[in-house]
Amino acid sequence: MKETIERIRKFKDERDWAQFHTPENLAKAINIESGELLEHFLWDNNYNKKEVCDELADVLVYCVHMADSLNVDIEEIINKKMDKNEKKYPVEKARGSSKKYTEL
Repeated sequence: MKETIERIRKFKDERDWAQFHTPENLAKAINIESGELLEHFLWDNNYNKKEVCDELADVLVYCVHMADSLNVDIEEIINKKMDKNEKKYPVEKARGSSKKYTEL
């Protein structure tokens, strides 16, 4: 994964795009790309997996850029969030349930 993240950074740096990668712009880009991902599921569940994967990759690439823009470690913030989620959704209460933690 580290090589992939470095490849994403190199792509951005070679094009001098860091100047455009403000947290605000990246949040917008993530939202736009996630909307394009969601569009593949509009009206039915018949989707083209290759196209869905392309859109998912766009979302993930922008998330890497956002983490860089905020100067945060992706693995660290994911693990901190997972720690919180594990407390909010204990297995014995959440298993098999789609309820929000406040309803468990």
